[in-house]
Amino acid sequence: MYNIVLFGPPGAGKGTQSEKLIEKYGLTHLSTGDLFRKHLGEGTELGVLAKKYMDEGRLVPDEVVIGMVDDKVNESKNSTQGYIFDGFPRTTAQAEALDKMLAIHGLSISGMIALEVPEDVLKARIIERGKTSNRVDDQDEQKINTRIKVYLDETLPVADFYSKQNKFSKINGVGEIDQIFASISSVIDSY
Repeated sequence: MYNIVLFGPPGAGKGTQSEKLIEKYGLTHLSTGDLFRKHLGEGTELGVLAKKYMDEGRLVPDEVVIGMVDDKVNESKNSTQGYIFDGFPRTTAQAEALDKMLAIHGLSISGMIALEVPEDVLKARIIERGKTSNRVDDQDEQKINTRIKVYLDETLPVADFYSKQNKFSKINGVGEIDQIFASISSVIDSY
């Protein structure tokens, strides 16, 4: 079973590569954004709790996020070849909590694969994506800069967490989509 954290700043190509990896390896996509929408939409206990924090303008605590991830793992662990974590974990505390939660299920992270893309290329990709995505945060240069800065300040330390476990690989995220996919697949096949 493969449990992969696909890592990189906004615009690195995680969504594009996730789709290809899901198809090739039979992975279940775990996106915290999707989980939030599911739990909020279904009015689950976790969704109600998350909404309370969101309505107050506060971040949803890690325990609630991990609860949503745990719920998805419980629901799908017997019908998947593994998981691809997209946009999660975002902090070292979340990575530690994820490791503990997975261990309860007899699972662990196989590795973190980071797509490295220069900042100017990221900005150009996001702006281009914004022309078709209708995402407001893809069309505002100030918001794009903020998202990249948050990634560098808060999320990048997660790479150190997995690097200390010898579970971190860097991939050049610039080039042909299939070439990048082949590089990612090579890393996964080495697990």
